[in-house]
Amino acid sequence: MAGDEQVQRGAPRRSLILAGGGVKVAFQAGVLQVLLDEAVDLDFDHVDGASGGSFNLAMLCQGQDGRRIADNWRRFRPLSIVQPNPKLPLGESIARLENLRDQVFPMWGLDFNEIRRSPLDATFNVYNFTRHELVVLTPADMTPDLLVACVSLPMWFPPVRHLGNDLIDPVFITDANLDEAIRRGADELWIIWTVSRRGRWRRGFVRHYFQIVETAGYGHFKRSLERIEASNRALAAGEHAEYDRPITVHTLYAEVPLHYIVNVSRAPFRASVERGVQAGRDWCRELGVPLRAPAEAPAAGSSSVSFTEEMAGAVALGEEDPERGHRRARQDGSRLMVHLTIEIDDLERMLDDPLHEAPAFGWVQAPQLGGRLAVEEGAFNLFVNVGDARHKEMRYRLFFRDATGRALTFSGVKHVRDDDGFDAWSDTTTLYVHLLEGHVAAGEDAAVVGAGVLRISPSAFARQLTTFDGRGPGPLGGMRAVLRFGWAFAGHLVKVFGRRAGAG
Repeated sequence: MAGDEQVQRGAPRRSLILAGGGVKVAFQAGVLQVLLDEAVDLDFDHVDGASGGSFNLAMLCQGQDGRRIADNWRRFRPLSIVQPNPKLPLGESIARLENLRDQVFPMWGLDFNEIRRSPLDATFNVYNFTRHELVVLTPADMTPDLLVACVSLPMWFPPVRHLGNDLIDPVFITDANLDEAIRRGADELWIIWTVSRRGRWRRGFVRHYFQIVETAGYGHFKRSLERIEASNRALAAGEHAEYDRPITVHTLYAEVPLHYIVNVSRAPFRASVERGVQAGRDWCRELGVPLRAPAEAPAAGSSSVSFTEEMAGAVALGEEDPERGHRRARQDGSRLMVHLTIEIDDLERMLDDPLHEAPAFGWVQAPQLGGRLAVEEGAFNLFVNVGDARHKEMRYRLFFRDATGRALTFSGVKHVRDDDGFDAWSDTTTLYVHLLEGHVAAGEDAAVVGAGVLRISPSAFARQLTTFDGRGPGPLGGMRAVLRFGWAFAGHLVKVFGRRAGAG
């Protein structure tokens, strides 16, 4: 982001406005992939987020690049964000957002210590219902609960109680705080708007509710734009104006085929992100912003598979041997769990090249390290050959930080080999773990700060099977991708254990 130097040389002071729109902001994330990763010499001095746009702003403050922000929405599972509210009969709210705070934020890699240290000039918006005023928060203020408050839409979700005040989504006051951007010196506003402007009244109480949201959000936004236009006309005519300088506005409008809240399938999220990417590129070309070549994408027509895996066990700090660490940790009660989503973007490449890494996203949960800790970067290898075809390893490498901010690496390996007895189950569900000092690349040496063993329980494995999701060409491409992965996985096991199974 640019700073005072840019202002001094006369360049415009730009503000990026990440307007609200519920989960329609998946489209916005696709645009961010272009603005942050592909646009050449396009800097923003300030970024504002309101309602759903606060999600993308938090990721930006975290330091995530555009591709990571977009990928978070590409793999988003809409049913993971909320859970029913048992107090609904008492009139509290339809749903609750603990899952958003405790599961989705870590899956997105949000580390609120990092967010609070963000150097960005950024503003989040929340409405204080107790005091009836709009509150502008900076990254230094942010906590998981306050980010939840930014999207706590009345009736759907309960307000967040903070310092004796009830905080809710600001949409009924603003869904894009242009005034704050101008107050902070912006004279060029780049706005990504996803709230529907169709203006078609439809029946049904749920539709009525969100048409009221559109009335408030878009109605207020139009008034803000009209004030800017009136001020610019007055300045051009030499008359008194509301603002002391002309304000240029660039707005990207989108009708996104997602409901603001109520969605079931993952596929429309991926499609919305890709629409945002294309719209972002078109927007930049329209405004004369040059683009660099995008990062390498999976080959056209390739298949992909994702799944979520949970492993739990015991890890002891101060131990270097996983078995010994596991025994000691079980006595001490030093539990550790990982929750990971593995994204294999190019399935055939993964199966052909055992050293090809698939990204892993999620969290590490360990009370001895400070609780639930977001994975900043993760990688997974499937069946790496070790010596010969009868010994393979499944490898995990996760970068994260403990509650004090100390950088750590979770290095885990499953040894899949033909030992005495039929041990395919234990080999593919037992992970030997080392915790390393710092963020350590594969093959590098580092001090070992802890060790232990994690396992997948039968119930966790059953849940894992329900999370497999595939994509591929053709109407049944997703199903074929999952079956291809399963067949290849079984084939590797046959290569390892087949000699013993065929003996006799």
